[in-house]
Amino acid sequence: MTLPLSVWNTAPTSAPAQRKGRYVPGSAAHPAKMLPAIAAHAINTYTEPGDLVLDPMCGIGTTLVEALHLGRNALGIEYEPKWATLASLNARSAAQQSSTGTGTGTVRCGDARHLTDLAPTHTRGEVALVVTSPPYGPSVHGQVRSTRDTGERGVVKKHFRYGHDRANLAHVSTTHLLEAFTEILTQCCTMLRPGGTAVVTTRPWRERGELIDLPSAVLAAGKAAGLTPAERCVALLTGIRESQLVSRPSFFQMKNVRDARRQGIPLSVIQHEDVLIFTRPRQHDGHTTTTTQHCRGTSMRTARTDHHSSSTAALRSRTCAPRDGRGGC
Repeated sequence: MTLPLSVWNTAPTSAPAQRKGRYVPGSAAHPAKMLPAIAAHAINTYTEPGDLVLDPMCGIGTTLVEALHLGRNALGIEYEPKWATLASLNARSAAQQSSTGTGTGTVRCGDARHLTDLAPTHTRGEVALVVTSPPYGPSVHGQVRSTRDTGERGVVKKHFRYGHDRANLAHVSTTHLLEAFTEILTQCCTMLRPGGTAVVTTRPWRERGELIDLPSAVLAAGKAAGLTPAERCVALLTGIRESQLVSRPSFFQMKNVRDARRQGIPLSVIQHEDVLIFTRPRQHDGHTTTTTQHCRGTSMRTARTDHHSSSTAALRSRTCAPRDGRGGC
C-alpha cells in the first residue's frame, strides 16, 4: 500500500499550461482560480470513479472539470451568476472531452451557506469529497499588460477583483468570512457521506507586518462544523527541477513583496498552499456521534459560538517588528 504524501507536486507546469484546451474562453478572468492539479490530486487520492465531488464555492468550475475528466460526478455552487455560467460551460465541455464519458456535472447559482437547499435532494449525504477554498487576503491575482503589450507607458492590471456585490464573501472582514465559512463547512458536513473527505486549500498572508494565520483559523472552523481533522499537507505552487524549486510568482506578487520589504515588512513570495483535510465522522452502532450532530444543523448556534472563541484567537499572530530595516523578525 502506498501512503499518501504530505507534499503534493502540483505545479510541474504553469497554471495556464494546466488549463490550456480544457476551459472555455473567459475562464482566465476569474481573480482566484484553484490550480487544476491541486483539485485533480485531491480527487485521485480521496475518491474512486463514479463518486460524487462537491465544490460549494466553485468559481469557474475547476473542481468540476477535473472531476469529470477523472470519471467522477460533480456538483458546484457559485454565488456570482457570471462565474456560475462559466462553470456550467466548463463542466459541459469537460463532460464532452472526458475519455471516460461517464461523469455528470451540475452547477447551481446561490449562496453556499444555503448549500443543502440549493443541492439536488438526492445528493445529500452522498458526497464522497468536498474540494474548495475560501477567498482570502488582498488579492495577488490578475493579469498584467506592460508597455510592450499596449505601446503605452506603465503597467495595467486586470481581472483581479470579484464582482461589486458587497454580500460576496470576498468583500467581508476576515472575522465575518470565518463565521460564514464555518456555516458553509457545516452544510458540507451534511452533504458528505459518513467517512467522506473535505479538502480545503488556503494560505496565510500579512497585513502591515502582521501575520493573518488563516489556515489555523480554517482548521478551527472545520472542527466547529463537526468535521474531524485528518491531514495537513502542502500543495506546491512551484515546479521542481533537479531537486530545486522553480518559482512562478506573478508580476504583482513580486511587486507586492518588493514594496513590502522596502517598508520593512517581512513578506515573502508564496510557494505553496496549505491543504487542510477533514473527514465526516462515521456512524456507530446505528447512532451518530456527538460531532456528527453538528452536520445536521442541530448545533449550529453552538458551532458558531465555539468557532468564534477558538478560531478568532488563532487568526492573528503577534506583529513581527522589522529589525534594522531589513524586514527580518
